[in-house]
Amino acid sequence: MLEWSALWLTIKLAALTSVCLIFIATPIAWWLSTTRSRWATAVDALVAMPLVLPPTVLGFYFLLALSPQSSFGQWWLGLTGQQLTFSFSGLVVASIVYSLPFAVQPLQASFAGIDHRTLEAGEVLGASPIDRFVSLVLPLSSRGYLTAAILAFAHTVGEFGVVLMIGGNIPGETRVVSIAIYEAVETLNYDAAHTLSLVLIGFSFVVLALTYGLNRHFARPLFVHNPKRESKRA
Repeated sequence: MLEWSALWLTIKLAALTSVCLIFIATPIAWWLSTTRSRWATAVDALVAMPLVLPPTVLGFYFLLALSPQSSFGQWWLGLTGQQLTFSFSGLVVASIVYSLPFAVQPLQASFAGIDHRTLEAGEVLGASPIDRFVSLVLPLSSRGYLTAAILAFAHTVGEFGVVLMIGGNIPGETRVVSIAIYEAVETLNYDAAHTLSLVLIGFSFVVLALTYGLNRHFARPLFVHNPKRESKRA
């Protein structure tokens, strides 16, 4: 039997995380692609750390940092009346940090590929930095934003270690698909594990195919040079 509540919670978590990451990753990626600061290397390494650290390590420190005994956890508890550990809000916070490199790196590469002469032309025409970013950088980086959103969404869907450490297995609150698969295998319910695993495999394939397909589409030039047509006109 397919666990629709776990599927819905997974999609909601991935969608919310992806939206938050787009807003958080944009200034970080822009700064990394334009700065000459000596701290850029350290920030690059810090952003990329979730790629190499075991999820259980991140989950353990998230558990300590977001617990009601920590300063941030106490502040959040006093502000909202709810604790971050073993809650959906805690999953969102942990997922944002865990999937951060999957949003920052595509945007950083996209920003770095923009011709600086285009921005200089906008500056000469009197456009403010915000106007130049909205009118020039965002349209030219649409491919990077699409890749960042899709990769962040897909990576959040596949989370396990961080989710298990910070959220546990609370139905309707923190029980996502990966946790449901783990519990199904533990209880020898292989039919349920097989069904949920096939859903994730199919979803992963669709997401990757969509990413590569759209990237190929955006990579095509708008106008194709045709020397034969020009020779006929001559």
